[in-house]
Amino acid sequence: MKQSLQLKMGQHLTMTPQLQQAIRLLQLSTLDLQHEIQEALDSNPMLETGDESDEPSEAQREITTPSEDHDFAESNASKDENIDNSAVDQWSDSIPEDLSTDSSWEDTFQSTTSSGQRDDDSFFESNDSAEETLQDHLNWQLNLTPMSPADQLIAEAIIDGIDNEGYLRTTTEEILEHFKESEPDLFAEAELDEVEAVLHRIQQFDPPGVASRDLGECLSIQLRQLPADTPLLSQALTLCKQYIHLLGTRDYKQLLRKLRLKEDQLQAIIVLIQSLNPYPGSMISSSKAEYVIPDVYVEKFQGVWTVRLNQESSPNLRINTSYADLIRRADSSADNTYLKNHLQEARWFIKSLQSRNETLLKVSSQIIERQSEFLEHGEEAMKPMVLHDIAEAVEMHESTISRVTTQKYMHTPRGIFELKYFFSSHVSTNDGGAASSTAIRAVIKKMIAAESTTKPLSDNKIAQLLDQEGIQVARRTVAKYREAMGIAPSNERKCLV
Repeated sequence: MKQSLQLKMGQHLTMTPQLQQAIRLLQLSTLDLQHEIQEALDSNPMLETGDESDEPSEAQREITTPSEDHDFAESNASKDENIDNSAVDQWSDSIPEDLSTDSSWEDTFQSTTSSGQRDDDSFFESNDSAEETLQDHLNWQLNLTPMSPADQLIAEAIIDGIDNEGYLRTTTEEILEHFKESEPDLFAEAELDEVEAVLHRIQQFDPPGVASRDLGECLSIQLRQLPADTPLLSQALTLCKQYIHLLGTRDYKQLLRKLRLKEDQLQAIIVLIQSLNPYPGSMISSSKAEYVIPDVYVEKFQGVWTVRLNQESSPNLRINTSYADLIRRADSSADNTYLKNHLQEARWFIKSLQSRNETLLKVSSQIIERQSEFLEHGEEAMKPMVLHDIAEAVEMHESTISRVTTQKYMHTPRGIFELKYFFSSHVSTNDGGAASSTAIRAVIKKMIAAESTTKPLSDNKIAQLLDQEGIQVARRTVAKYREAMGIAPSNERKCLV
């Protein structure tokens, strides 16, 4: 092989660090963006926060004459001097000339504390942000219950085996076998009845129905805590103990025959059971509320829907002029190079933030322009729209639109929605048009809400009703939409009356 040199010309896309930074900021959520901005402020001395009204812009700063700057500085200096002198005079008047050597600060001056501080121990309790879990709540009740050491260990094991819904996911046989292996001296002669007895004591704790092993036992525990004169209480207990599976399948004919009841009596029992809590652990929930910060606001101004950015979600960044003035162009020292590099990084960071805000505002405006009917009439007026439609309108790539609409939220008069919520596939109509899948879900939900409880609509019937309205949807598509909305099938929605 003979070696040779060849010249080639070509084009290729290079991801510069500045472009990578802009793309990364574009796909960040509001909370992540605030964290990113705070890190940039901590690491770059050239960046600072401030409102636009605090300091004149560069254009205004160029228009201002030196004499005006001098007069402004002198007026500020005179104001500061007057403030300082008045503060010193006021402070010196309040200080006595002679103080005894054994005097204390509290004897001469009145000590004040901030309104947020308290001297009692409740201050620390009010600042305790840790939330109580279900296990903490049960252990607190266990500490107030007198038990033998062996029963105490069994009770602790039972509490540890309770999940967040309040059900015991460990069998009593496993608990007994565990203690016989780990504590043979204390549980050598222990029997299963002892574990069952401790379990029954735990089941009397708050919340009612906790430590149950199944749904029937959970409902039975809550029924036994009701007053004895509750109507149809014994029949409700029998239903929960023996025929809870028939109630789950809504086989009312079998229930009427086995319990020997009339329809009105069975309906009263069902209402009584529905008043109980099938998930007792949810009453002691340790989950924290998640707050959503909207990125854009949509308002109607003079009959036109307008979109504006949420300025409170991210601080206004600017270049620190004090540090920027220290840069000497003719100097190539390490300090000057350090300042120059950070100044360039700060400018690129501010430019990337501006590009992010402009892109977000442009995409949101296009979404509202296409989905204005949704803001006026609701979900049923939602139009079909995909990423490609917005990408063509704003002349951007679909991947950029996907980054903009991910984890970005819009505050509208109808609620807060993620930008991706407004995108949906289309379904053909009889007149040759298209309907949004979101609008079809809303129509299905409306049909089910207006159906008869004794004769609920099946998926096939809903598909026929939609076809009568000009929307061609298969039965399987109706079932998929119904399951996505968390709506039970027709046999589970059926009621007696």
